[in-house]
Amino acid sequence: MKYSCKEPVEETNSQCPGLTGLRNLGNTCYMNTILQCLCSVPPLVEYFLSGKYKAALHDENGESATAFGCLMSDMWLGEFDCVSPEVFHSVLGKRYPTFSKRTQQDAQEFLIYVLNELHEALKKSSKRRCVTDANASREGVSETSIITQLFEGQLSYDVTCLECKTTTDRPESFTVLSLPIPSKSACSLQDCLKCFFQQDTLTWNNQIHCSWCGTKQDAAVKATITKAPQIIIFHLKRFEWQGKHKRKLLTDICYPLSSLDLSPYSSPLLCKDTEYSLCAVANHSGFLDGGHYTAFCKHSVTKNWYSFDDAQITEIPNSSVQTDTAYLLFYTCKAFSAPAKKSASRGKRTASRPAIRIHWQHQPRPVSSINQSICIT
Repeated sequence: MKYSCKEPVEETNSQCPGLTGLRNLGNTCYMNTILQCLCSVPPLVEYFLSGKYKAALHDENGESATAFGCLMSDMWLGEFDCVSPEVFHSVLGKRYPTFSKRTQQDAQEFLIYVLNELHEALKKSSKRRCVTDANASREGVSETSIITQLFEGQLSYDVTCLECKTTTDRPESFTVLSLPIPSKSACSLQDCLKCFFQQDTLTWNNQIHCSWCGTKQDAAVKATITKAPQIIIFHLKRFEWQGKHKRKLLTDICYPLSSLDLSPYSSPLLCKDTEYSLCAVANHSGFLDGGHYTAFCKHSVTKNWYSFDDAQITEIPNSSVQTDTAYLLFYTCKAFSAPAKKSASRGKRTASRPAIRIHWQHQPRPVSSINQSICIT
């Protein structure tokens, strides 16, 4: 595919890779924001820049991953001030027509679809043993990819029947944790986490079927992190239904830039990798009918924070990273090295070079809908 410059070339003294704006194609700020956040995850960038993804590609659905890899390369070569994500947008739009429209979309939903696409294109399958009850077992298939290696964690739900007191364990994988916001005015990320991981009671239509009692019973449910991902993404549930209408919560949520401790919500066996540092924030300003997305990302080379507003990039102080418009938080459990730069550049320029697939439930489902079988690897 050949690329052509459709805009006047703008020379700049900047030679820092990874600081590249994305052209808005018409209400595509949600896409640009997610792409910038993913571009701030060094091991993901390194995987695509090194070309490792090409060996893992599936021919039947590798177009999206190829387009993503080309776009990532353009954003990290350090040659352009701004590139167009038109090819990636077009390829993803063919798979998911909702995103082909030039209309506002939800950034969290777009993130899930992108991770799904990349996983499906790059996954490898292996057999595993699944136990459905004490006397039966079957073989299942485990699918792994760079996406599961970086973003997938696991929760364990302890479900206790309130009648016979029997407790069963229900594992559930996730790549995004959707956290409730417990206050209308102000709260902390820890408050959101406590709300998510607190014990809940399932009654009425949410009752579980207890195999020991032989009937549906009320149950107590508590979640614990049994596998912490390298990159953990928190979705702050700012949009909620109020009757037949949906509204946005403008709660000011305080979140740490470093030393986020997840050990209070983790299994005692998980003795490491439970402290995280913030690496990216997806912000949503405005309301449902007229909002705008921007990204705050920590650059792995300069170690500084930058605001990405489509094609506009601005360095910001650490104090500005805390904002009441935060919608998605990306945390990493370790300090990754900066992605290797493929080739030297002579300075950035503005160009219209168009840059350039996981299908499982990433957000924990309600316990009442979790499959009854217990799988062990």
